This record gives sequence, structure tokens and C-alpha cells, in this order.
Amino acid sequence: MSTNERKRTLTVGLFVLLGLVILVAGILVLGTQQNKFSKNLVVTTYFHDVKGLKVGNNVWFSGVKVGIVKEIKFQSINDVKVVMHIEEKSSQFIREDVVAKLGSDGLIGNAIVSLVGGTDNASPIKDGVVIKSVGGTDTDAMFATLQTNNENLVEITKNFAILSKQMVEGKGTVGALMTDSTIAMSLKSSVNSLNEVMADANRASENLAALMAKLNSSQGLIHDLTTDTAVFASLRESAAQLQGVTQTASALMTNLNETTSRLNDKDNAIGVLTNDPEAAAEIKQILRNLNQSTEKLDDNMKALQSNFLFRGYFRKQQKEQEKAAKDSLKM
Repeated sequence: MSTNERKRTLTVGLFVLLGLVILVAGILVLGTQQNKFSKNLVVTTYFHDVKGLKVGNNVWFSGVKVGIVKEIKFQSINDVKVVMHIEEKSSQFIREDVVAKLGSDGLIGNAIVSLVGGTDNASPIKDGVVIKSVGGTDTDAMFATLQTNNENLVEITKNFAILSKQMVEGKGTVGALMTDSTIAMSLKSSVNSLNEVMADANRASENLAALMAKLNSSQGLIHDLTTDTAVFASLRESAAQLQGVTQTASALMTNLNETTSRLNDKDNAIGVLTNDPEAAAEIKQILRNLNQSTEKLDDNMKALQSNFLFRGYFRKQQKEQEKAAKDSLKM
């Protein structure tokens, strides 16, 4: 055999070997995808509309592929029977009360069957069990949500157009603010006033902080009152004395009130003088009589001074008074 024939034979052998490897790999991949090499459980469900589901599509549970669709056929006019092969190793996590729901692999991917729900109280799924199904797909729900959002967006756009038109026409508070200069000036004035109030509040806060700093310092009466026991004791004693003075003043006012009430009574001399008009008239008459008696006494004394029997006595008295006056001047 020549060298060229050997090269050709070797090349053909390599191509055949590569083809066999590819064939085996394809068989293994397809067998794995179709669950040919694993033990499976047969699970059945019924749909009113399979939404384009095909044999060989995947079955998912909690986002994990657990089987494939093995058979699709009509059971009746309203029901389509779907037979699924579920991996036995995954069946222990799938409960008999799960429900089957149609979905899609991605937004526009192949149709799939999703197993949803299941509780711990239910037993694991078994071979030949029939599970319940729910209508609709995740894609339908998504498109329904998008449709609702689109309708809401249209309504919002319409309302915004109406609102913007009213604002341009000067209607409403915002429109008035945009078109009426008086309101704008008033709002600006209000903002300025608010700024002034905030500035005053800041100054008040600074003053309060300064006052608190002084209170916390070691100077001032308040610091002495809070820290110096001697000052506090002195202040306490002064307060006690002030309380005593207050009590004395209160007793004095009580006595004064009692005295005033007695003056208003007629059972004493002063009360009679201040409240009895008849007694006052009698006293006035007595005083007039005394004045008259005094005048008569003065006249009698003058008459005695003119009498020759008492004239010498009065002259002697007059000389003694003059002499005493002179002696006082000399001293």
C-alpha cells in the first residue's frame, strides 16, 4: 500500500471516528433532554387550551427543569390531556397538591408547563397521579398588565394635557401663580417674611446656646445656686425670713381688719365718735361751751389785772418774766 493510500485511509478513519463521537454525543444529549436515561414518573393534567404547547417541551418546578411533555391529545371537546414525565429524583420535592400552569421559556420562547404551589402537609407526587391545572399563562398575565399600564398611561397623558392647558390659561392655583404677577409678588413677600422668621429663630437659638453655655460655666448666680451649698443655704434662710415677714404682715393685716371692724361698731368710744352723729353733735356743743368759757375767763383775768388789789401781783409777775428774758439773751 502506497503512502497516499495510507493517508487517505487514515483521513477516512478519522472522519468516521469523529462522526461516531458526534453521533454518540448527540444521542446522549438528546437522551438527557428527553429523560431517556433516568427513571421517570408519569403525571397527567388537563387544559382547556394548551397555548401552542408541544411534545418535548420542558416541565419546570420552582425555576428548575424536572421533566418533559411526553404526550398531548384531546380528551374531550373542552379538555386537552397533557402527559408529563417527571424525574423520580425530583418528585420527592413536588407535592400532590401542586397545580399545572402554562408559561413560556422567556418572553417569546417555547411554551412550558410550570408546576406551582404545593404544601408540606401533602405527600410527594406518585406515578400515574392526575394534578389540577389553572388557565392562562404568565405571558398572558404580563400582556394584560402591560395593557392595563398602557391604559393608565393614556389616562395620565390625557389628564396632564388638560392640566397643562389649564395652567397656560391661568386656571387653578398653579396657573394663577404662573400668570398673575400680584400673586407671585405676594408669594415672594411671604417667602422673604419666612426667611426673616427663620433668621430670628436662628438668632434666638444662638442666644439660647450662649445662655446655656453661661449656665454651664463656673460663674454667675445660677452656677452658685446649683453648686455652692453655702449660697443655697443663705438663700434658703432668706426665703424662710421672708416667709416669716409675710406671716407677720398677714397677722398685722388681720389685726388691722379687726380694729377697722371695731371702729365701725358703736360699743366703744372711737366707734361712737366715728359712727354716732348725735354723739358728735354733743361733743361739738361741749367744745363750743369750752371756747365760750375760755373767752369769759380771759375777760375775768383782764378785769383782775385792772383791779387795784391784784395789780401789784401782776406787775411783779411781769417784771420777773422780763428779767428771765434778759438773762436768756445774755447766755
